[in-house]
Amino acid sequence: MTPLTTLSGQVFTPGGPRLAQLRFGSLLESIEPVSGAAQDVYILPGFIDTHVHGGGGGDTMDGEAGVRQFARTHALHGTTTLLPTTMTAPWPQVVSALRGVGVVMATGVEGGADVIGAHLEGPFISPDRLGAQAPFDCLPLPELVTEVLALGVVRAVTLAPELPGALEAARSFAAAGVRVGVGHTTADYEQTWALLEAIRQTGGRTAGTHLFNAMGGLSGRQPGPVGALLTHPATFLELITDGHHLHPASLALTLLAAPERAMLITDAIRATGLGDGPSELGGQPVTVSGGKATLQGGTLAGSVLTLDLALRNLLNLGYPLALISRLLSENPARSLGLLDRGRLEAGLRADLVVLGADMCVRQVYVGGVPVLQDSP
Repeated sequence: MTPLTTLSGQVFTPGGPRLAQLRFGSLLESIEPVSGAAQDVYILPGFIDTHVHGGGGGDTMDGEAGVRQFARTHALHGTTTLLPTTMTAPWPQVVSALRGVGVVMATGVEGGADVIGAHLEGPFISPDRLGAQAPFDCLPLPELVTEVLALGVVRAVTLAPELPGALEAARSFAAAGVRVGVGHTTADYEQTWALLEAIRQTGGRTAGTHLFNAMGGLSGRQPGPVGALLTHPATFLELITDGHHLHPASLALTLLAAPERAMLITDAIRATGLGDGPSELGGQPVTVSGGKATLQGGTLAGSVLTLDLALRNLLNLGYPLALISRLLSENPARSLGLLDRGRLEAGLRADLVVLGADMCVRQVYVGGVPVLQDSP
């Protein structure tokens, strides 16, 4: 049984920050106003990363051990829930990676984030918009969709709407409760909108996979997938705020258009937390230099971002902490249909991040259990 703990400071509730005391075990017991609480201690809901390949030397494609490794690495940076994300690879390798995620889901990660499912980013993507994915893309054939759904692991998927069979596959995923993302695509506005609407009409959830990246741009006469994703009222939008994937104006446009649907992700790779030097992604050599990961030809290869750094990057751009907290927790929780986390409310999971005056992580709680050795 998780022992009861109390914390006080500026608590970021759905109604905004307030000086309060939290009492929690595995669940939040109460949030009570308190006078004299430290104003330079910030208590936020735990961060939720719906798109993360690896970190700390581990990668989703490594299987169980790799997932455990990076679940611990990202927990140190405030991530309390994550979706290990696959790479495009030969089909048996994809299935093997998903099985590894399933083992971790069933057994948990001591000292790590809660692994609630996988994000199947490949292989149902366009060969003309691979980005840093290896060329093992394939069509979303019904038998492949059936096979991965039978594993009971996939919580989010990325599809290119223009692929033959994509609409049927999207409906199958949505019917199984899987969030359907548009990404790595050459689709136009109309193709993208048709898929998003088909999923919405069946009660499913949709997303834009790392918005603006690996998809066509936005222009006056050709709004493309970006235009459809920004304007569709039910679609959530993944954003990589590492300073390399998005221009500040593109970020500003998204947050002006859809602050209630935007969410921060890392798209982190195994090199995250290891500093500059050589690494790999999907079997391809990667170089990390100055915090930027690239393939040999200069293509961005995911990121080495952590969500606490994403938070500080947005603070440095002038965005308020209350908004950033929603982008890190509440919005991604809603994108996945998670009702037990993403907000600080009595009765929800005690997934918490404690920040100091410098906005660096002081402690993280996953289901009420502290991750760091020393509690504030």
